[in-house]
Amino acid sequence: QVQLVESGGGLVQAGGSLRLSCAASGSIFSTNVMGWYRQAPGKQRELVATVSSGGSTNYADSVKGRFTISRDNAKNTVYLRMNSLKAEDTAVYYCNAFIRSADGGWDAYWGQGTQVTVSS
Repeated sequence: QVQLVESGGGLVQAGGSLRLSCAASGSIFSTNVMGWYRQAPGKQRELVATVSSGGSTNYADSVKGRFTISRDNAKNTVYLRMNSLKAEDTAVYYCNAFIRSADGGWDAYWGQGTQVTVSS
């Protein structure tokens, strides 16, 4: 009943910017922490950034100062603004959210992923 859908990925040159969006839809009662993860081929999925319901943020050291996570609670949407992109940022980016559905309890949800490719 609850789904997360990412958008905004694509091909960008090194030094460029992209903004990713992830919208949660369905029978949502409330949304807690939301975040972004990424996974490159042959590598483990890693945390990129999180934002709490109160607006507190955390970032991986590799993206701190370049990426900004934000959320729009009215739209059940989380964003990731990525600036000064590097080749090593190339990965599939997944959004994650801890959601209480209207007809159930709390659960973690994942999006399908969106590809970000940074070329030099």
